[in-house]
Amino acid sequence: MTNRLKRLELTWIGKEDRPRLEPRILLEDEELSYAKRVSNEDIFDNRLIHGDNLLALKALEQEFAGKVKCIYIDPPFNTGQAFEHYDDGLEHSLWLTLMRDRLELLHRLLAADGTLFVHIDDNELGYLTVLCDEIFGRPNRTSLVTFKQGAATGHKAINPGCVSTANYILIYAKNKELWAPNRLFTARERDDRYNQFIPNVDDVHSAWEIVPLTKAYAEHASLSEKDARARIRSNPEDIDGFVASHADQVVRLARPDYKAVSKEARALIDESKKKPDVVLHLPREDHKDFYFIRGERILFYKDKLKEIDGQLVAGEPLTTIWDDLLSNNLHNEGDVNFPKGKKPEALLKRVIEMSTKPGDWVLDSFGGSGTTGAVAHKMRRRWIMVELGEHCHTHCLPRLTSVVNGRDESGVTSAGGWQGGGGFRFFKLAPSLLEKDKWGNWIVSKQYKPEMLAEAMCKLEGFRYAPNHEVFWNHGHSTERDFIYVTTQNLSPDQLRFISEQVGPERTLLICCGAFRGKPNFPNLTVKKIPQAVLARCEWGRDDYSLNVTEQAPVVAAEEAKAEASTNNGMKTKASGRRKKPAPMQALPLFAGIDNESK
Repeated sequence: MTNRLKRLELTWIGKEDRPRLEPRILLEDEELSYAKRVSNEDIFDNRLIHGDNLLALKALEQEFAGKVKCIYIDPPFNTGQAFEHYDDGLEHSLWLTLMRDRLELLHRLLAADGTLFVHIDDNELGYLTVLCDEIFGRPNRTSLVTFKQGAATGHKAINPGCVSTANYILIYAKNKELWAPNRLFTARERDDRYNQFIPNVDDVHSAWEIVPLTKAYAEHASLSEKDARARIRSNPEDIDGFVASHADQVVRLARPDYKAVSKEARALIDESKKKPDVVLHLPREDHKDFYFIRGERILFYKDKLKEIDGQLVAGEPLTTIWDDLLSNNLHNEGDVNFPKGKKPEALLKRVIEMSTKPGDWVLDSFGGSGTTGAVAHKMRRRWIMVELGEHCHTHCLPRLTSVVNGRDESGVTSAGGWQGGGGFRFFKLAPSLLEKDKWGNWIVSKQYKPEMLAEAMCKLEGFRYAPNHEVFWNHGHSTERDFIYVTTQNLSPDQLRFISEQVGPERTLLICCGAFRGKPNFPNLTVKKIPQAVLARCEWGRDDYSLNVTEQAPVVAAEEAKAEASTNNGMKTKASGRRKKPAPMQALPLFAGIDNESK
């Protein structure tokens, strides 16, 4: 009975297996980064990352933990359909494990008042909901949105049973107590219950006249009421335009809930019944004023209008049924071809509008065709997108370049008044820090330049990489008095003593070096050997944690790394072979000992 679960949770094969992720550094490809200044409000620090999204999320954790305001992901739905750009068919347990690993990192990246949107179909919806409840907390699940993405036509219409025309968006707050989403409205057809009109609305309210809307429209259009009714039937947009432009005069009468209104309102209702031809007025401080006639309240059409995409239209609060975002021109959005995988820009606009304000960070770790980045850029948000596939180059890169240049006129461009500007930086994941030599020993990868090694060790040890080129031993810091120094040199006792004196008694320094001799006994120094000090921390040499598991590289066994670390760690290891002559003090510059050119 001691093994009985203490909480409700979803279990699956392999749930206990967790990857030991290497916190990679990111390398910018300046030839693919792109920028164009149009205004002083342009944003340039957006990031497009090519590489495995789990490793990329881990790489972002140190800098962005708790900073991302909106996360939207559209992971493969695990439907068993092989799309051209996605391997979208995985066994349930494996799919859940891969999603769990990503959702936990996304939870750490999300701001305390941030929002997560997960786009999914009904195939894994139930499992995913329980999984997200575990990670984000069931009380933080705010909505399940039904998104209508198609019509019951084509080959789907001949299938037995219900025709599937929708998928779903799970919405979670990081902390619902701090969550304050923006209130959104959706456009709706004109409410024809507003069928009366006050022609003299500028007069004192007691003198108002109320006439039928058709009569007011007929006078406006210089028509008889009969001809006006005929025009309304044949051209309903005419009356819609008239109502929109005279919204402060178009009204309807509604019977108020007598018991629910205030004592003052009830008194005025009673009085208005006694004076049926007079409009009575009740001012209110925190709410709209009341107007009554014949015991009924006068409601103004202008109070139903909401600004949507820069226009005042009849609107209603956003619901959990999103059936108004179908795009007949979806295949042309962004000028990229992404069959069955592309999402409408209007959908991402709604997600971003609901959860952010200009300048906030938006993240999509399943970049796909680049819709999230394109829309976030047009809406003047900062964005991060991760994509492993080749379409990072063939789809995302040209699409975002077009947005920056102001050439993309599709999607939400006009609604946001986008004219171009800003930019983005293109990154790729660095290779694994460690590789095996021809004898099977772990060594620092030959692809690592001095700066790369220093930055990687800073990230592994929890330091902020900030090299000081005037102080050779300062490659980064964790606090104002705690620093790190990285070198592949074999440090002698004299060298360590010299560094200790340079650091001084008021500061501390972590030294990560290729080797050291003697027993360091300096109160302000901690000395570790690389790579032995980090061997057992991560799975080295694994570049692919993607959903296409058949192509994943072999995983370095934890037991192998731990065994090697235990026999080569710190002072327990005796140096084999002839010792190299210690480098003189002047040979310890920034990144000393990596290569001959650094001396």
